[in-house]
Amino acid sequence: DGGAGFVEMARASGLSLVAAGERDAWAATSRGTGDVLRAVLDAGIREIALGIGGSATTDGGAGLLRALGAEISDDLRAVDLAGLDPRLGEVRLRIACDVTNPLLGPDGAAAVYGPQKGATPELVAALDTRLGDFADALEAATGRRERDTPGAGAAGGMGFGLLCLADRFASLRLEPGIDLVIHTTIPSQGQR
Repeated sequence: DGGAGFVEMARASGLSLVAAGERDAWAATSRGTGDVLRAVLDAGIREIALGIGGSATTDGGAGLLRALGAEISDDLRAVDLAGLDPRLGEVRLRIACDVTNPLLGPDGAAAVYGPQKGATPELVAALDTRLGDFADALEAATGRRERDTPGAGAAGGMGFGLLCLADRFASLRLEPGIDLVIHTTIPSQGQR
């Protein structure tokens, strides 16, 4: 109806888009997903479903946040949200997330998903440290502690980045993908 949209991270910042020999867990960015979200906002859509599986990234969602107007230093240690797109306050964002990983540690984004994105054990440790620095900065900027929330480690930490911005949206929630699909395709199921 022109009022709702679905964005698939795997199609904008996805692992399947990068040949195995060209994967770079350090440099890959979620910016493309943010660019698509901005285009959806430009189209006037405010009901958005976002699938965050299959990413090539381990940037904590920093690229997406930059695309939406945040200023984030290259080392991810400084975050300024003053320029964040104010239209987010009109958006109801439902995020399809089928994992429960926290952002950091042995079960976190870098340790669990970094190797499939080309990260060596040494790079996994560096990615985890960088994500920890980003967590400190983004949590300080938003006043929300989300690093241990189930799903924060999804899609290279995209879950974390979005959860920290929950107060900037009309509504935002992570939910299992099957629930989101059922709710979207069978309207009566959304009346739970």
